[in-house]
Amino acid sequence: MDDTASEGSRRVVFSARDLTKVYLMGEVEIHALRGVDLDLYAGELTVMLGASGSGKSTLLNILGGLDSATAGTVRYGDQDLVAASDSVLTRFRRDHVGFVFQFYNLISSLTARENVAIVTEISRDPMTPEEALALVGLEDRMDHFPSQLSGGEQQRVAIARAVAKRPAVLLCDEPTGALDSKTGVRVLEVIEHINRELSTTTAVITHNVVIGDMADRVIHLRDGRVSDIHSNSHRKAAAELSW
Repeated sequence: MDDTASEGSRRVVFSARDLTKVYLMGEVEIHALRGVDLDLYAGELTVMLGASGSGKSTLLNILGGLDSATAGTVRYGDQDLVAASDSVLTRFRRDHVGFVFQFYNLISSLTARENVAIVTEISRDPMTPEEALALVGLEDRMDHFPSQLSGGEQQRVAIARAVAKRPAVLLCDEPTGALDSKTGVRVLEVIEHINRELSTTTAVITHNVVIGDMADRVIHLRDGRVSDIHSNSHRKAAAELSW
């Protein structure tokens, strides 16, 4: 496993050790994660690469407090997420984590501004919906409904909603999976911009190896294990990607 980055000088945000997840399907055990050891660092943009079934979505969901591990440890700073109660995990997700999924999950009867306001109204120190939408380049589309927006614009609203609460962590699960390559690059540019402007620790999971070129580090998963980690000495801009 090759990771030549200077780890000692960076603050660890997530630390997973021997992380295991087993699902029961009837009497059959499905091993989604098989002893994952992993650190994620403050402000970095990480891409997690792997085929379907490699465990990357399970790992992301455990880091984000959406799922629980069967065994092992995962810490967010000094907080043990594996031992945390449901109420503690709810506060963790609300206060610290923004999520972006493949499908946008916007409320069709609300405008872009109103979709973002759902989050800002319950956050401790949020941006205004207008600030969040401007951050993703949609200042002129705030009062449009999802049906009036393209797929890429809807995903950018979803990103605005995720970052409006100023999360320390942004977790993106196949954010370009439902988009064509040109639109996908535009969405990745927005994620890149958020990472740089807000210093948000960002993890993007994907099966698309090209997207790894924009990361500080690329983490490869296979059969529930981390098979390789490498750092990009020259991180590409999202606008330079093509697939």
